[in-house]
Amino acid sequence: MTTSHDELQKVFDEADCICTEQEVQQAIERMASAITDQLKGRDPLLFCVMNGGLILMGQLLPKLKFPLQAEYLHATRYRQETTGGILEWKLRPEADMRGRTVLIVDDILDEGTTLNAIADYCKAQGAAEVQTAVLVDKQHDRKCRPDLKADFTGLDVEDRFLFGYGMDYKGYWRNAPGIYAVKGL
Repeated sequence: MTTSHDELQKVFDEADCICTEQEVQQAIERMASAITDQLKGRDPLLFCVMNGGLILMGQLLPKLKFPLQAEYLHATRYRQETTGGILEWKLRPEADMRGRTVLIVDDILDEGTTLNAIADYCKAQGAAEVQTAVLVDKQHDRKCRPDLKADFTGLDVEDRFLFGYGMDYKGYWRNAPGIYAVKGL
């Protein structure tokens, strides 16, 4: 069943703004500074997790003033639904990770199952070190591992269904100018 334009507009109009565009931009600046401090001089390989990580990666890259390689991969559990399922690789990374520092860039750390599986895959491919960067970390106790945290986190947010800045609602609103929570979810 498809969602109509009117329904999608209503979701946006009724949503609660959790983080303004300015707050998100400040968080990305802090992340870029922390990533630069830790990874400059290490020849890192950055992987953007499609589609969610696209906006964060696109805004981080120009702020990282050191040599790096940027690639992408596509693994998902959501398939435009609102609850996760089994991890599906749509595109595995082809870049040689052996001996490299890898930074996985994604939109959100919710339960962490997808991010964890991608990190494990990179380690299995010979990455010397795997780090993670997420725009938002949802605060709850359902993480796939106790105390799971990203190495770089922009914002800690409440446990609601979010969209904007890469996160979507049924495949839409990744472009929302801030981070929003769906009313009632």
